[in-house]
Amino acid sequence: MKKFILMGFFCLIAVKPFFSQEVGEGKISGYMFGDYFYNILRDSTINNLNNTGFSGIQDLQGFDFRRIYFTYDYSISKQFSTRFRLESQTLVAVDNTVFLTYIKDAYLNWKNIFKGSNFIFGIQPTPAFVVSESYWGYRSLERTILDLRRVVSSRDLGVSLKGRLNSSGTVNYWLMYGNGSVLGEGDKFKRLYAHIDLEPVEDMSVTLYGDYRFKANKEYTLIDEDFNNDALTTDLFIGYQEKNNFSVGVESFWQVTYNDAIQTTETDYVIQNRNALGISLFGWYQITDMLVGVGRYDYYDPNISGDYRNDARNLYIIGLSFILNEKVTITPNFLFETYEQPEDGITIDPSLTGRITFYFEFL
Repeated sequence: MKKFILMGFFCLIAVKPFFSQEVGEGKISGYMFGDYFYNILRDSTINNLNNTGFSGIQDLQGFDFRRIYFTYDYSISKQFSTRFRLESQTLVAVDNTVFLTYIKDAYLNWKNIFKGSNFIFGIQPTPAFVVSESYWGYRSLERTILDLRRVVSSRDLGVSLKGRLNSSGTVNYWLMYGNGSVLGEGDKFKRLYAHIDLEPVEDMSVTLYGDYRFKANKEYTLIDEDFNNDALTTDLFIGYQEKNNFSVGVESFWQVTYNDAIQTTETDYVIQNRNALGISLFGWYQITDMLVGVGRYDYYDPNISGDYRNDARNLYIIGLSFILNEKVTITPNFLFETYEQPEDGITIDPSLTGRITFYFEFL
């Protein structure tokens, strides 16, 4: 993904007064979240491990802006609208930390291309976890499991069709066909996404998701043969939320990568499907008008197909969110991740990070 330094981002903020004037029906908005963090526990090999939720050395501490979003929405007409969004995040370089900014969204929305359905072209959200993220509600603390473990990207460049399948809006669909990346396309392989979102009762969603990623055949030189290496991802989410009261959700995904090389011992491999499994349980409860308790547990195994490395992960998140304003929250929180121990006798210490997370919006 092409990135450019934060200067361009602040240049756009500087012209906010110009764009805020009544030109068509444009609107500027955005939000930011960052922390004071302290890495209480880290294994000395953490940065060499795969599929971890956290990195960084033990006792590292400081202030960090993890995300800054700057959005411009413009309504061309009743039928057409556009969105342009920039995202800025920190990148730890060799000798310092810098902000890098890139295009998050850039799409045209063709409303009611036929009754109840919209057509969207450009860099846009994928259907993978929009629903579950809305029930989780604490993106400022962590991404949902599909996003965190990079099973599915949050954005793709392509076309989508989304809308309702009944007049009451309790059965909704979303279809998307994209490059599989927002980078410039360099091959013929694409990714096909779909989800069905059901609302059986008020305040409840049941979302069935799936995508198929077409990939180049994988070559194995030792046997002079290549195999289909496509990947199929399926996901089920169930959530229930009472506004300004509580929210609970459970999500589980299964991903199959066909004919992958599975390591069975330190030196032996077999060619078989690689199966990844993830389960996420989360919830929040509004204790008072100004106080919300937040908790989450994730289990993730990137390879349950006999990998001798035993690389399953358990993630725990707990926090107490102080609502200072409907657009401002401060959330002390802890993130704890444990690692399945390899069979070679090496012990991997867990990771524990304490944070005070600041979240605020501007409209």
